[in-house]
Amino acid sequence: MLKLNYSGFPLEVGTDEAGRGCLSGPVVAAAVILPEGFSHPFLTDSKQLSEKKREEVRPFIEENALAFGVSFVWQEEVDQINVLQASITGMHRAIDALKIIPEFIIVDGNKFKNYKEIPHETIVKGDAKYLSIAAASVLAKTYRDDYMKKIHKEFPMYNWAKNKGYPTKEHRNAIREFGATDYHRKTFRLLPEHIKLKV
Repeated sequence: MLKLNYSGFPLEVGTDEAGRGCLSGPVVAAAVILPEGFSHPFLTDSKQLSEKKREEVRPFIEENALAFGVSFVWQEEVDQINVLQASITGMHRAIDALKIIPEFIIVDGNKFKNYKEIPHETIVKGDAKYLSIAAASVLAKTYRDDYMKKIHKEFPMYNWAKNKGYPTKEHRNAIREFGATDYHRKTFRLLPEHIKLKV
């Protein structure tokens, strides 16, 4: 059973990101403040939910949250600042996008930087422990998946609609055959072997 609150502050925001381990596309982060008494029958860590379930729960989160924000850190910026900094930057920007200033921040994982003067706590596997982080994980994942499906139409040979930019065998074989696109992260090891990619 996921808990609704960690800190005791009513305006507690949960934040999470999606896409850290991908070879292409942005890192997407979300931040969600849930109201007292919020519950949903199957809301949990987005990785535990099917794509259909995530798409079903997303509008419920958006309609019932006190506030939510979503941000995209594009692949060029991921390359410039590295993926960990991109995750933290994305979470900060998602909190920036909230229409309510939170009193406390809970973060999925074990790395974060101070956000303004607001206290925070990092929670390993927080998306499987707290509803607001689980809600943020669902928003981050669904917004990112929607974007990857959109750019799939431009480059169908990589099958981003299915693999969402993760390093599947099929995705790597397509990079081997067609090279990298502007959507690929150039600082990531796109192929296991050391070959020069045509960009």
